[in-house]
Amino acid sequence: MSIQRVASKWTKTNAILPNPALAPYIPETRLYTFEHLNEMLAVYGTVYIKPDIGTYGKGVMRAERLTEPLPPTEEGIIGERIWYVLRYEVDTLTFDSLEELNKVVSNRIRKRPYLIQRGIDLLQHETRPFDLRVLTQMNLRKHWETTLIIGRIAAPDKVVTNHHSGGTVRFFNELVAPYLDEKETVHLEQKLSKLGERVAWQLQKRYPRLKEIGLDVGLDQQIYPWILEVNTRPAIKVFSFLPNKSLYHKIFRYAVGYGRYSASTGKPAHSKRKA
Repeated sequence: MSIQRVASKWTKTNAILPNPALAPYIPETRLYTFEHLNEMLAVYGTVYIKPDIGTYGKGVMRAERLTEPLPPTEEGIIGERIWYVLRYEVDTLTFDSLEELNKVVSNRIRKRPYLIQRGIDLLQHETRPFDLRVLTQMNLRKHWETTLIIGRIAAPDKVVTNHHSGGTVRFFNELVAPYLDEKETVHLEQKLSKLGERVAWQLQKRYPRLKEIGLDVGLDQQIYPWILEVNTRPAIKVFSFLPNKSLYHKIFRYAVGYGRYSASTGKPAHSKRKA
């Protein structure tokens, strides 16, 4: 029986939100419309605009609403200047109105479904934002187990951390060391491991053939974890670089156990199937 895949980010978000223990970790996310763009920029200042179906960070944009006070008028009225910035790939565009920004975004989106997600002020490593990939797999006892937490640093001037977009992989301990002591680091690692397992369990209730997930988690300035995205076909062989070969062998052994790879050839054992 094939491993179940879920392509739609919107579908996965709505499968997780009903769980009251997980909902607080989901940044506000809506379908893209001009009205939602206006409302969310007014509340959060920064939002990410991402394709509902897509991989490798392709098509992701970041929009910001910026303000500065204007000198008082002769009547003593104090106003402010409002402008907007849109970033995608390595390009940055500035607009004097939200309508202008929306026009450019709409031209890039065309008729494809896109989402707007609250922007998180991510922790940084040497001035570049990073997030974490929490890999959770079905183990050989048919229980969910988080097998790896690894960091991803955004490439210079990029809005996403994905490896395929030039992001750099770093170890979890290395990235959080400037922010947490040893005891706090262990506590956070345990919390993220449980979070991955709870999300997998929640998604499995709707998608019973799910066997693996990659949870993308962003840490804000208060070290609060936000679930940015869930991937139901997470990269695995990319972790063969790990110096701890026994850890990679465990990850791969689990993947063989639930049928992603062939034990004899090491190649994918079946074609992917999406829901």
